[in-house]
Amino acid sequence: MQSVTLSLFRFGTVSARMWAFAQMATARFALRREAGIGFFKLLGSGTGEGFTPIPNVSVYAILATWPDHVTAQSLIAKSPTFRRYRAHAVEDCTLYLTPSTARGEWDGQAPFVTESEPTNGPIAALTRATVKPLNALRFWRRVPDISQVIGDDPNVLFKIGVGEVPLLHQVTFSIWPDTQTMARFARHDGPHARAIKAVRDGAWFKEELYARFALKNIEGTWEGGCPLQSRIPTYERPII
Repeated sequence: MQSVTLSLFRFGTVSARMWAFAQMATARFALRREAGIGFFKLLGSGTGEGFTPIPNVSVYAILATWPDHVTAQSLIAKSPTFRRYRAHAVEDCTLYLTPSTARGEWDGQAPFVTESEPTNGPIAALTRATVKPLNALRFWRRVPDISQVIGDDPNVLFKIGVGEVPLLHQVTFSIWPDTQTMARFARHDGPHARAIKAVRDGAWFKEELYARFALKNIEGTWEGGCPLQSRIPTYERPII
């Protein structure tokens, strides 16, 4: 089954942050030569809750697909590119995910090969959109209210906003205790639901993708710990 990984890296010094920023342009060439890697994206992040247009110059991410979890774990450990990122970062964390549902496209591709919907355990949600330039201002006016609602929700286990191009190419990633909790948030008549309706009515996006994943494993630490590790069913970790 396909493995999807989201690797997060935090850079402490100015020189390390400058190195990470430069990798947004150069690391793609090295990653294309990596054995076993499929679809991949180099991503920056936003400040605050992450869902803002203001870049967070200390946090970057690599999203990638692999043939399976064992291959992903082995190659990420050995990859020259990932090793360079880890060497420059003050902390890093990789989440291993199995796609369960996906609709839409990312740069004209359908990158995720889905399995059955998980029945228990944490579930991750990813949304990716290319915002039409003429609608960018209206879109970002909605984001602060959505960010606050997500930040205030005690059920959200993890959240981050990342993207390829500030303002126009945006990705949101969040982890929830289960599908029911996530579905209740999505259906609730609040800023999130109203923003979705506005997006649909106004056709604000040029391209969009929505995907859900089962969380299979976590390696590394984030913000000094790994609180999600205890939420993964014991029969699903470690991968190898």
